[in-house]
Amino acid sequence: MQNMSVAVRAALSNYDTFKGRASRPEYWWWALSVFIFMLIIGVLDAYFIAPLLGFGVGDENFGQPLSVITSLAILIPNIAIGVRRLHDTGRTGWWLLIGLVPVVGFLVLLYFFVQPSDEGKNQYGSKPEWPPS
Repeated sequence: MQNMSVAVRAALSNYDTFKGRASRPEYWWWALSVFIFMLIIGVLDAYFIAPLLGFGVGDENFGQPLSVITSLAILIPNIAIGVRRLHDTGRTGWWLLIGLVPVVGFLVLLYFFVQPSDEGKNQYGSKPEWPPS
């Protein structure tokens, strides 16, 4: 649990930093925490917010306002940590745009994100220490 909180703090404190590198554990702990948080927000939307706004529980016509607001709030930190993770594998952050290609783009990015870090120093900086001291 400590790794998750360290990763969330690191990602949110560097939400506007597109330079440097993010280690594999930092990226994946962030991804797990975002997944869990969005799951909780989705449940809150479906079971509490929808009935308050006059919709049925889990109504498909309901716009899920908490999920939309949360997604917009973490959009930039998600992009930033993705770019830094790509830098850690020696790739430019522009590779993140391949995710716009349906299915194949996701699989290529997944492959890039699971790759081990470049050892030592690359053109984006030195290897990040995990957990940060």
